[in-house]
Parts: sequence; C-alpha cells; structure tokens
Amino acid sequence: MYAEFDLLTPAAVGGALDELAKVENEEDCMPLGGGTNLVVDLRARAVAPKVLISVGRLSGLRGIELGEGRVSMGGAVTVSEILRHPERSRFGPALIGAAQVFAGQMVRNTATIAGNICCGSPAADLVPPLLALDAVVRLECSAGSRELPLADYFTGYKSSVRKPNELLTRVWWPEPPAGSASLFYKLARRKGDAITVVGVAVSLARENGICTRARIALGAVAPVVERVRPAEAMLEGNALEPDLIEAAARAAAQQSSPIDDVRASGKYRRQQVFVLVRRLLSRAWRSLSEGDHP
Repeated sequence: MYAEFDLLTPAAVGGALDELAKVENEEDCMPLGGGTNLVVDLRARAVAPKVLISVGRLSGLRGIELGEGRVSMGGAVTVSEILRHPERSRFGPALIGAAQVFAGQMVRNTATIAGNICCGSPAADLVPPLLALDAVVRLECSAGSRELPLADYFTGYKSSVRKPNELLTRVWWPEPPAGSASLFYKLARRKGDAITVVGVAVSLARENGICTRARIALGAVAPVVERVRPAEAMLEGNALEPDLIEAAARAAAQQSSPIDDVRASGKYRRQQVFVLVRRLLSRAWRSLSEGDHP
C-alpha cells in the first residue's frame, strides 16, 4: 500500500502556488505532475509526503510556443506532446532524439519536461539535450518568478536551487539557427524502456569554417547531468579537425566521474563517454561541413 497522503487538485497555477506557499518542509508536500518518478518512490516508500498537489493538468503549465527566436514549453508538456508537435523540427534534433528513446510509450504519454528536470536524476534523458541547447527554466512562487540557466539549476545529486514553495513552470531555449547542429545518444542495456548507462548531447554552430559555439552535456556519469566546459572551450574558435575532436572527447571522459552499478562499471562508462563524444562531435561537424544540419 502507498503511504497515506492528502491529494489537492487546484484549478489554476495560482492555487497550486498558494498551497506551496504554506510548505515549510519539502518532504511533507510535493507537486505531482506525470508521476512517473514520484509514484515509483511512493510505492517504494522512498518518500512519504503528507500532501501532494496535482499540477499535471493545469492549463497554465501546458502548451508549446514558438516565436521571437525561441522555443518555450510549459512544465507539464509531456514527452509524447513534444514528439507529436507539427513543428518539432524547430526544437533541436538532440531533444527529439532524446524524446524518441525516452522510456516506453505509456511513460512518454505521462512524463513531463519539468518532472524529468525536477526529479534530479543524473540519468534524466531530456536534460543533456536541454543543456546543449542552452535551456532556461522559470521558477514561480506566490510572491513572483525568476529565471535561470538550466546549467545553474542542479546543486548535487537530486538537489537543486528550487525552493519548496516554487514550481518549475516553463522551460525555454533559443531556437536553433541555420548553421547549427545538435545530436543525442543514449547508451543503455536494451533499445527501449531502459535506464541510461551513458547519455551524451552535443550542439555545434559553424561560421566560415570555424566552430563558433560548442556544447557538450553528459548524463549518468556524475552526480548531476553536466556540461563539459573545458572541452567546449577547446572547440570554440577553431576548425574541428579529428585530433582536436579526439582531445575534446578525452577531456570529457576525464571530467566524468561515473560509478560502478548493476548496469555498467565506471571504467566502461568513462570509455564510452570518450567514444560517444568523439562520434557525435564528428557527425555534427561533418553535417555542418556538408550543409546538412541535423
């Protein structure tokens, strides 16, 4: 049986924020979106909140907006909604690639973009591409709102800057321009419905044969999903020759700090970081050189 709790169903985002304003201890009251992580934790008795606030169907947290040079998604947008959107090609191929390998169809129908971020898992599949796309998150409480880069959101394993009285209401990022490319690869023990062993997202921009922007984000190889800034700095301002790409991939592997678990050893994960970063950077740069932007 689940632990006993009260389930609140506010009619609007403001009502949810008013309820969260009463929270003193985050462990006593939690927002419930799709529930694909939280319900599992409830069943395992890993958490035992006294109150759950249902936010997954609030209209103020829905919707995908394109305009003014950016992509903006409400926190309750599901993975399936991302994949079904008629203009999904404008989101960035890395995000679409991650959504396509996200769990199974039933989970994709329920799992939300904010939930995947807020669960804080280092194996969260949407977070590496969002980092590679320079995503920004909006946090709201009853007193107001604030925005910050997703790269500054996580503070440690399953911990973040989000306060107990805040909701992650929106995620947005610049619409990828012409002359840019992004890719994501999920290494897992099977093709579908599997927890990530290593996740890698890259994003490159090229102008006049030079890399003007580089992003590399790694999942499941550190306490948090993180960017590899030293490797990014090696690439920007240079033509990406094979030796330079290999050096950046080695820097990424060196920054990773994977653990041994039932899915893979830390040594294997680190080696795959090198292999996958090198592969994705090479593919992305080659596509930009040939004028085919994935």
